[in-house]
Amino acid sequence: MGLFISNISIRSDPGANAVRLCLTGPNANWFYLERRTIRLNSSASRVLDREVLGPFLIAELTCYEDDIKQSHYRILVEILNENDNKPKFLEETIQPFSISEVAAVNSVVFTVKATDTDGDMISYSIDQSSEDAWFFRIDLPNSGKVVLDKALDYESRTRLQIIMWAQESNTEEMFNISTVLTINIEDVDDQYPHFLPCTPVSPGVPVCMNPTYSANITRKHQDSVLEFSPGPIRAKDGDRGINAPLLYTILSGDDHGRFVIDNKTGEIRLTRAVDARRPAANFTLTVMVCQVEDRLKYSLATVLVRVLSENSFPPVFNTTTFKGFIIQSSSPASIVSTYGNQVLQVQVSDRDFPDGVNPSIRFFLHPPSRLYQVTQEGVLIARTDQLQAFDRHILQVVARDEESGEEASASVDIEVLQRGQAVPHGAFTEQQLFGDVDSRLAGGIAALISLMFLSAFLFLLLGFMRRRRPQEADILPATTAGLHPKVSSSSPEALAHQASSPSGSFHGRHGLYTRKKSLPPPPPPTSSSSSAADSRSRPHLPTQPSEVSLSDPAGRCRFQTDLVVVVEEAQSAVHSWERSPDVTAGLPSAAQSMQGHAGTPQRDEEVHTDQSRDT
Repeated sequence: MGLFISNISIRSDPGANAVRLCLTGPNANWFYLERRTIRLNSSASRVLDREVLGPFLIAELTCYEDDIKQSHYRILVEILNENDNKPKFLEETIQPFSISEVAAVNSVVFTVKATDTDGDMISYSIDQSSEDAWFFRIDLPNSGKVVLDKALDYESRTRLQIIMWAQESNTEEMFNISTVLTINIEDVDDQYPHFLPCTPVSPGVPVCMNPTYSANITRKHQDSVLEFSPGPIRAKDGDRGINAPLLYTILSGDDHGRFVIDNKTGEIRLTRAVDARRPAANFTLTVMVCQVEDRLKYSLATVLVRVLSENSFPPVFNTTTFKGFIIQSSSPASIVSTYGNQVLQVQVSDRDFPDGVNPSIRFFLHPPSRLYQVTQEGVLIARTDQLQAFDRHILQVVARDEESGEEASASVDIEVLQRGQAVPHGAFTEQQLFGDVDSRLAGGIAALISLMFLSAFLFLLLGFMRRRRPQEADILPATTAGLHPKVSSSSPEALAHQASSPSGSFHGRHGLYTRKKSLPPPPPPTSSSSSAADSRSRPHLPTQPSEVSLSDPAGRCRFQTDLVVVVEEAQSAVHSWERSPDVTAGLPSAAQSMQGHAGTPQRDEEVHTDQSRDT
């Protein structure tokens, strides 16, 4: 405010009248007179702006004397430029615009423009942090022309966005400004139709590999629409924004009209049944789809129709559970084996085939395992380096008939053996029974078990023999009564006297049995040594004999169990009886003990059996 502009020098005669100065003109309000000085009339709200007022301020100074204009002067003030403004994009150059997807690469696709009111030089650039910056480039920074650097594809991207910068290039401040440009891509009919489902050639490449359609029929199928895998025969125009109408045609393989196709929907119909005498089992068709308005844009697909026999039997595993072994090691992969270190191979049979082998069987694990895989030959492969010794895994293997869709499943029981452990040779072996026990220790344990079985057998045999002895003693009452057909005394009177005598003896299969009470008591021992020898030579006799019934359910006859056994010796045709040495040792003679009884034999030799009669 009040900036000095100029001084006014006035010269006049001494007698001249008063002089009056006056400022006029378009910019006179920007000045004021202070006596003979011209100053700038600005304030905080009125600031000089070259971009608004222009480069010059023009005013007129008029001199009056007695209200008579004496002189007229022009005041010309130049406003010096200051860099106080930033560049600005022209709105019409940064509006969203469209580019054809077939625009040529290296061609200028659009131009941006920015202005600087200070008149500074401006340069342009593309922010490389933009997602789509790699589609464009700027060859001449001061021109603002943007060049296409990569081909566009509407099917991949329909809209692009980049950030543009405008910056002063000839000032110290280097003021700049940015804006976001939106580029819409226009679809053009440049793509061929393709069959569905679309399988990209590689990730990121919008090119489809046409699928092979397959269907199964039997010789009974006739006049029916075929169902294909991986889906119905369908095609789509490659230009998503256009979706031109398509036309389907069978180029080859229709077998003289056996197969017909709907030109609009792509459905294939079987018009007549397959001849049973036809040797070929499959039909291969070539189907073409093209645009109705442009037949040069087309695509081809292969259709396979298989003629199958009637499926009567499902696939069946030869066992419900397979046993497998794998030895722990650092190998990344190993084949699972079975008993005898043989390769474990799961197999199925299908009675629909003469040899039982169905070539359409595919094996897989359900659920999938990260440790095991099964090949199409039924061989299991394990990731050995990820297994731990003594682990056990139960897997389910599923065999699927790809033609009929029938499935069969079986379990696989896999044991992980430690390093150096041998694979068992069978389901029941010594090695399996004793696991990792040393072979010598396992043999000793097996021998001990065999000895235990032998001891148990001998114990049972001994018990059986003991149970038979009472049955053999049942013949004693008949013998004493003289009824036994094989035993008789030398005289009937002696036999009757022997039967009636309370101290009589009995004949049995094993010798002569004598009542214990008929024998005199043994003499007292003379010394401790003879007593000990006597005790060793004589059998132990219970002090309190007990009575038992021998084959006498009615309880009429009671006999003592303590009987003395007399050994029988065969002498020619007459059998004599002698007492056992261990029984008669230290006892009086039997003849003395039996005196006083009429008809009783005085010696053991007189007791014999008559074997001449058999009745």
